Amino acid sequence: GNLAVLFDGWEGVGQCSYLLIGFWYHKPSAATAGKKAFIVNRIGDAGFLLGLFLAFYAFGTLDFRDIAAAVAARPVEAGGFGIVSAICLLLTIGAVGMSAQVPLFVWLPDAMEGPTPVSALIHAATMVTAGVYLIGRNAALFSHAPQVLHGVAIVGALTALLAAAVALVQHDIKRVLAYSTISQVGYMFLAAGIGAFGAAIFHLVTHALFKALLFLGSGSVIHALGGEQDLRCMGGLRRRMPLTAATMAVGALALAGIPPLAGFFSKDEIQFRAFAADRLLFAVALATTLLTACYIGRLMALTFFGPYRGAPLTPVASPAAGSAAAAHGARHPLDAQAHGQAQRQNHEVTHGPAHQGAGPHDGPWAMTGPLVLLAAAAAAAGWLGLPPSLGGADAFGRFLAPVFAGAEVAGERSPAGHGSALLVMALSLAVAVAGLWTAWHLYLRRPELPAALARRWPALDALLHGQFYVDALYRATVVRGALWSAAALDAVDRRAVDGAVDGVGAGVRLGAWLSHMIDKHVVDGAANGVGRAAGRVSFLVRRLQTGLVQNYALLMVVGLVALLTIYLAGG
Repeated sequence: GNLAVLFDGWEGVGQCSYLLIGFWYHKPSAATAGKKAFIVNRIGDAGFLLGLFLAFYAFGTLDFRDIAAAVAARPVEAGGFGIVSAICLLLTIGAVGMSAQVPLFVWLPDAMEGPTPVSALIHAATMVTAGVYLIGRNAALFSHAPQVLHGVAIVGALTALLAAAVALVQHDIKRVLAYSTISQVGYMFLAAGIGAFGAAIFHLVTHALFKALLFLGSGSVIHALGGEQDLRCMGGLRRRMPLTAATMAVGALALAGIPPLAGFFSKDEIQFRAFAADRLLFAVALATTLLTACYIGRLMALTFFGPYRGAPLTPVASPAAGSAAAAHGARHPLDAQAHGQAQRQNHEVTHGPAHQGAGPHDGPWAMTGPLVLLAAAAAAAGWLGLPPSLGGADAFGRFLAPVFAGAEVAGERSPAGHGSALLVMALSLAVAVAGLWTAWHLYLRRPELPAALARRWPALDALLHGQFYVDALYRATVVRGALWSAAALDAVDRRAVDGAVDGVGAGVRLGAWLSHMIDKHVVDGAANGVGRAAGRVSFLVRRLQTGLVQNYALLMVVGLVALLTIYLAGG
């Protein structure tokens, strides 16, 4: 009910993400990915926390309803940048970090180091979409900051397009889906940025279903192939894994926006609202739809169709030879075991199983059951938002209407706009089909074309493989700058701070030595000199004490004579 509780859960899910990304703690890459996610998210969280403080300063409360009531009494900051815009900008920074949007999206692809169920839940359905929820939950606040809201739309559109383009060239099956998630969350930001908050939340729900399905399906494939994640080492698995292939096909078509699956209705809603609000943003959304259909079609084609492209077969060696090979090529007995398992699977995929149930196959019901449930949900959930242009009542939009009352600013669907809605729908469907056909043509009919296109446009290929060099830019600026400043501070610490401390220590040691010398030679010397003088005088006096009576009598006579002499001489 308020920003403070939301921030508490926000940090909790961030902590869970950090721990689960590094679940395979023995892998340095997993530990590094966890740290990267943690640090990048802290950048966004700093903005969220500052926005929270500023909201409390401005409104005296963090309750969503009280903030909405307070901001309703203020004018819309259309011509200037006031305190409401500042609050929204800071909250947007938090949302961009958590939802992996440009420029803070670099942590999510590396987060695929975590277990696949973690990717399905946290990195596709809950954590990554929290930023969309934050903006939607504060719709009344953001609707009074149109400049920030327009910035949200631009960030979303840019993220959706760039991430979809990068997904086209990824070889790791989970990284394709990671960039797909970044792109689809960009769609949600685009919808929220044009004021279509209901459409953003609708796509959040449908995306959670079909993307979790795709992640778990990819996990089923990885499990069947003994940990293999490279699309170039897959192919032809639909005969071995029919249930996984069928359910993933449902998720892929839903992601591409093919009716009557869930993704079609939610993406169409966003595209129609973009068409009504900003034609340039609509063009970006349409281009993203084309790329989305193309990369998910590529993933399905390389995974389930065509010939198997795994490692070449090797002759079966004798036990002695196998032991020698394991001793030579494996650093750990488990490596040799995994290598043998991979070789057996390569043989079975190409030539059939050696016995019933061997080779890649659908997993047990505990693994395939969720795929079936998610496929059914991904197929049916879109009907909750069936638009009026298709005879529906948009039940999901009506359900959310009280939350966004007065905040939605994008064009609503109306009977007068049914023609435009159907036109946008048809155009979106045609683009999605074109993307799927392109993937089918490039990766099944003409599989040599992608490599030829990469050779023809090497700069573009390098740009996409380098993820638009955002990571390289961070390494060259933020990371290198942090390392340089750390080295500079270390030098200052060693030479200035430590030098001053060491200098003071040397001065203290010098003073202590001088004090020691004075104490030893002056103070102790004086005391010792007095003692030596007393000793010498006492020696002389002691020489007179012989203990002989005749000596004492002699001294008395001498003394008496001396006294008489002095007396007589004086007289």
